[in-house]
Amino acid sequence: MVDGIVSSRITTPRLTAQVLEVPERAGEPVVFVHGNVSSGLFWQRQMLALPAGYRPIAVDLRGFGGSDPLPVDATRGLRDYSEDVESVCAALELSDAHFVGWSMGGGVVMRLLRDRPTLVRTLTLVNPVSPYGFGGTRDAEGTLISPDGACAGAAGANPDFVRRLSEGDRTDADPFSPRNVMRTFYVKPPFVVPDEDELVESMLSTVTGEDNYPGDGRESQTWPGAAPGTRGVLNTMAPNYFRLDDLHTVEPKPPILWLRGADDQIVSDTSMFDLAYLGQLGAIPGWPGAETHPPQPMVTQTRAVLDQYAAAGGTYEEVVIANSGHSPHLEAPAEFAAALSRGLAMH
Repeated sequence: MVDGIVSSRITTPRLTAQVLEVPERAGEPVVFVHGNVSSGLFWQRQMLALPAGYRPIAVDLRGFGGSDPLPVDATRGLRDYSEDVESVCAALELSDAHFVGWSMGGGVVMRLLRDRPTLVRTLTLVNPVSPYGFGGTRDAEGTLISPDGACAGAAGANPDFVRRLSEGDRTDADPFSPRNVMRTFYVKPPFVVPDEDELVESMLSTVTGEDNYPGDGRESQTWPGAAPGTRGVLNTMAPNYFRLDDLHTVEPKPPILWLRGADDQIVSDTSMFDLAYLGQLGAIPGWPGAETHPPQPMVTQTRAVLDQYAAAGGTYEEVVIANSGHSPHLEAPAEFAAALSRGLAMH
């Protein structure tokens, strides 16, 4: 753990969660929510970079880091996670807070905004999962490729990566080791993150299996022949379970800052983790073509939902950080911290 960060375990009616904080920091609470296959440790240096007057808090989601390895009900979308975060805020006696969510954590905090808007002072989305989930949609409006969510969910997980994750592989000997996946996709190569060994351990804290990562699957009559099951992490983001096309209806509407790396390979209109895009590239056989299975326009979808939010009376700002990938908070820490500080001051 980076000097200046301390951890504790907070027990709520829902779970016992590991929480990272900066001792003796007081002020407006800023709650950081990590992404998939990671933990609050990915936020440490941005927590320390917050200016005076803010209290940084990073929460480990269930099944990650030091939080309870509870099963995940995918049919609730990301609500298992958002309600866990809400329960930690209640245990810490936070009546409201700024929320910062990265990747899957961006979906978690959007879900929190949709369900509990009065809890949110500002919302910062960092390379967030699309408001229409991950995979299985075809256009800016989030139209499903198939009603069963085919082309999304746990069936899309790379089995070699899952195996190496479950075995605790710390090496860089294989392209699908957690270390190499971080080097290749979490950031823009050839960047190597500070604290790499600690962040690999963070990845390896992920609980694997059908109840957690990646989740279960089922057969589908639609290409590629599999659809999301009802359990586990990846299925929570399947578009038949997770959709936020009504985000513009919340009241009040806190300001939203959308921060993203320009060269993200994970959340992108051409994502290397989108089965339809991989099919278009020929990496998955039998792709039916762009008429029925175009790549999911993830960034376009997010912009469309946020434009609708703004048209309904909200405000948002999109900030694109050049020469960075999926983790601009790690790759461009000074630029990220400056943008985040501006976003926190928007309320």
